[in-house]
Amino acid sequence: MLNVDRRTFLGTMAAAVLASRGGSAASIQNIGMQLYTVRTDLEKDFTGTLAKVAAIGYKEVEFAGYFAHTPKQVKDVLTAHGLTSPSAHIDYATLGPDKLPAALDAAHTIGHTFLVNPWIDEKMRSQPGSWQRIAETYNRAGEACKKAGIQFAYHNHNFEFAPVDGKLPYDLLLESCDPALVKMELDLCWISAAGKDPVDYFKRYPGRFPLVHVKGLSRATPNGAATPIDQLLPTIADVGSGDVTDWKRIFAQASEAGIKHYFVEHDVSKAPYQTLAASYAYLQKLQF
Repeated sequence: MLNVDRRTFLGTMAAAVLASRGGSAASIQNIGMQLYTVRTDLEKDFTGTLAKVAAIGYKEVEFAGYFAHTPKQVKDVLTAHGLTSPSAHIDYATLGPDKLPAALDAAHTIGHTFLVNPWIDEKMRSQPGSWQRIAETYNRAGEACKKAGIQFAYHNHNFEFAPVDGKLPYDLLLESCDPALVKMELDLCWISAAGKDPVDYFKRYPGRFPLVHVKGLSRATPNGAATPIDQLLPTIADVGSGDVTDWKRIFAQASEAGIKHYFVEHDVSKAPYQTLAASYAYLQKLQF
């Protein structure tokens, strides 16, 4: 028999185990959350709400409004509680040349590196040719953001996966927008509710998804892409609790997707801090 010392033997066994797994397991290093989840509390107590979020363990937050606080005030509160905010949502009207510069100035002060448009209202998106015009607006906004050192992105719901004139609006945006100027913040709940596979999009458009919204889905809905959002809201669940989403399968493709920031969200939680704590605990332990 060959003489093998203990160190060599253990090293060989460890390498074999990793090889059988396809490499070492990964985990989310900085778990973030979208502050829309606690919007009611933020309006009442901005500083106290951010303190509670930080106490759960979150390190990153994504804003959806500053609740009458100046960018400097926002930055000071974040710093006081050990938080950073890599991203903020801004409405479609802010993408114009009159309003976007102020949003970019605020981003620089607070420390955002992404600005995200999260919503297209039904009146706009129901107009003929609207999605192509929206793509053009995003390219222009993306170019202005890039010049200011900020990355622009779009956040989906379910309706982008219902065909319009034979094409999915989400696919149109991905194909019509410059990949360097317009990234995607993929809401993993809404795309799943629409009956589409996030992993399929990761493979088709690698590197386009630096941001994701992480929220659970309790059940699939037939024809979910065309279902009104208010009818889908009751299907949202805490991450990892009553949740049909295969998080390991999705996050195993994080590198291909280009995911850098993970934001937990629950649009209609009756107990938002319990939701945030339960989702954080699940994701903190998750390996993929």
